[in-house]
Amino acid sequence: MADTITKADIIKPENLVYKKTDLLTDKVLSYCPGCGHGTAHRIIMETLDEMSLQSETIGIAPVGCSVLAYEFMNIDMQQAAHGRAPALATAVKRLMPEKTVFTYQGDGDLAAIGTAETIHACNRGENFTIFFINNGIYGMTGGQMAPTTLEGMKSSTSPYGRDLEMMGHPLKITELIAQLPGTYYVTRQAVHTPAAVRKAKKAVRKAIEMQKLNKGLTFVEIVSNCNSGWKMTPVQSNHWMVENMFPFYPMGDIKLEGELVKK
Repeated sequence: MADTITKADIIKPENLVYKKTDLLTDKVLSYCPGCGHGTAHRIIMETLDEMSLQSETIGIAPVGCSVLAYEFMNIDMQQAAHGRAPALATAVKRLMPEKTVFTYQGDGDLAAIGTAETIHACNRGENFTIFFINNGIYGMTGGQMAPTTLEGMKSSTSPYGRDLEMMGHPLKITELIAQLPGTYYVTRQAVHTPAAVRKAKKAVRKAIEMQKLNKGLTFVEIVSNCNSGWKMTPVQSNHWMVENMFPFYPMGDIKLEGELVKK
């Protein structure tokens, strides 16, 4: 009879396949099950850990689903008013230019109430990184239509779907800021599959490395699902995201080393 495998055997160093980074706290995440925020948190913190930047990093938590990011990320964090994270990051980076500084923002925070702060920080070429989670909806406050909500997409404030004549077009904020001379690296990624996570993590590392060059703002958009806001299961929301979000918000680098990427 084969020997029984115990939990102690599984967690032996020689058997360890994956270990949670120490840069994530043990606090239970507040995000809905199936949401991409948790994976985005993990790859950012793993990257900072692998680069030995824990003591050198300051993150800015906004208002939105990630309002409690400072409880999950085991680094120095500062809370910003709704939409004002880029303004606060500007102050932090200018006062402490040796630090690695990032904001972590949703589409309502970054592309609605914080549009001015985002655009002007990017245009000035501030040397910090923005991590932008785009799920096409206001996730925390009740599922209202966001600037990024797709045409025909239903929300609590567009129950019959987004009407372009009445509500205007979805805002491709990432393509917009890529046109600004102050941005140095702009990319769009996702975290819905292992392959996508690997690509997104490489983009996170590249953005942080390029921040050290002091040549402008680096910007990583992550298109994510909002299964609760979209009224779907996590699996359904990922399929819907691929079929509907990705064609409008295509994956890949948009600007690299200050030059727009030719498609």
